[in-house]
Amino acid sequence: MLPGGRNWWRGSIGYEIYIRSFFDSDGDGMGDLCGISAKLDVLDTLGVDVVWITPFYPSPGKDQGYDVSDYVDVDPAFGTLADFDHLVARATELGMRVFVDIVPNHSSDEHPWFQAAIADVDSPYRQYYIFRDAAPDGGPPNNWVSHFGGPAWTLDPAGTGKYYCHLFLPEQPDLNWANPAVLEEFREILTFWCKRGVDGFRIDVAHGLTKDPQFRDNPQVRPVTPGMHPKDVFASYQHVHDLHRPETTKIFEEWRRIVQPYDAVLLGEMDVRNIERFTEYVDGKGLDAGFVLKLSASNWEAATILSDLMTYVRAAHGGAAWALSNHDQPRAISRFGVGEIGVRRAMAVTALMIALDGITFVYQGEELGLPDAVLTGVAMDPVSTRNDGAAGRDVARGPLPWDSSKLNGFTTAPHTWLDTAPLPAALTVAEQIDDPASTWARYRSMMELRRRLPALWSEPLEIFDRQATSLVLFRGPLTIIANLDDKPFEFIPEGEYLVEFESQPGAAGGDGGPLRIDAESTVIIRRRAD
Repeated sequence: MLPGGRNWWRGSIGYEIYIRSFFDSDGDGMGDLCGISAKLDVLDTLGVDVVWITPFYPSPGKDQGYDVSDYVDVDPAFGTLADFDHLVARATELGMRVFVDIVPNHSSDEHPWFQAAIADVDSPYRQYYIFRDAAPDGGPPNNWVSHFGGPAWTLDPAGTGKYYCHLFLPEQPDLNWANPAVLEEFREILTFWCKRGVDGFRIDVAHGLTKDPQFRDNPQVRPVTPGMHPKDVFASYQHVHDLHRPETTKIFEEWRRIVQPYDAVLLGEMDVRNIERFTEYVDGKGLDAGFVLKLSASNWEAATILSDLMTYVRAAHGGAAWALSNHDQPRAISRFGVGEIGVRRAMAVTALMIALDGITFVYQGEELGLPDAVLTGVAMDPVSTRNDGAAGRDVARGPLPWDSSKLNGFTTAPHTWLDTAPLPAALTVAEQIDDPASTWARYRSMMELRRRLPALWSEPLEIFDRQATSLVLFRGPLTIIANLDDKPFEFIPEGEYLVEFESQPGAAGGDGGPLRIDAESTVIIRRRAD
């Protein structure tokens, strides 16, 4: 059982559940809340402390649930509020906490607020969204672009000639956080879920809530050329006026006051590459922690990965959420290499992350060593469907393989919501859960180690040796040796020691003397006297 108090989450292991692809309990081809409840025992055996569930609210599904039409209910495709209550109760029995996604940057265009805003230009709900006059030529008010392609502005359906702002799809209009009424709405939303037993909120696009009051153009850093991927178009601008506004941190200070009575955690999804700005978000007044998203988007560049980890661990002062994979990026196994190479590298970095203060998340399937899914049917991600088949996020969202039966035991339906190639038995839960040599077993060992040896994340961190691709850390009686190089690394411990963990079997060569750490491996040892 995790402790109480505001900092109960420090040192815990989180598990991201992409609800559509976790487990289908009712045979409709899509995962659901009852499916999560049915498999919580497996996550408990794995050693999970916190489950984070992606959006399950009523939604048209234009962005797989991140276009919310009702923030205080459950979409019938995923179950009912009673099913959610049962899930929380079952998690509590097992000593696990529950985080939910909250999407405050934008709503669905089918949300009653937006429907009222376009039905009556004098409605108070008009001020819940961002409407601006057209540019002198009749075009969008400025040069802001959408994450998903095209301008971040769409003409007002009410026929006023104005435009409304949307940093994502046109069906996802941005909320106007300059309006205090929006904060009051979210005060009720956050309180509603806290009273239902929610232990924390993963805040979608936490860096995007407030906008420049003057709506100035963003500086352009390179030309936008025909056929550019939406991600590259977005990166062609410095997002100083539509994102990363200093006013946003004040909103989260108010959120902190709302959730404080419930000891609920505020965890920001912040694509903030400026380390000073990241620190402003997790300064202890508002957000408890923020995801280090740079890690979940990185390819295998050992020196860069080590540098990023050490930069953020110093700046965050415990306010970091570490993760190598999530539902928005290709899986780490595929980004880091092919097959066993990718698994070995991902295991080495994850073993280092569990020795850092904060909360460490595993994305569903990471514990099995899953590579990117291979799509066999139509794409579902709007990044692909709205941009002539551009590479999208579906590869990270394939159904979880539970066993080697039809559709890998995910559903009894004839098809899954996202059609992907079947995975071999060796990559299924059923095959790995009882195999002491499996990837699943090594993840379980890592999670158990973090719980058994709290010094691993709570003792003062001392950097003993820092090279471009290798690192030796001291944490009280523990020594963490991370060798991300492609060659072995030698370390001479002081005195006798016990090997507590190896990211790969036999990674720590040597018998009581110098340790020879295999390439792309992390080893954790403890002084025998302690």
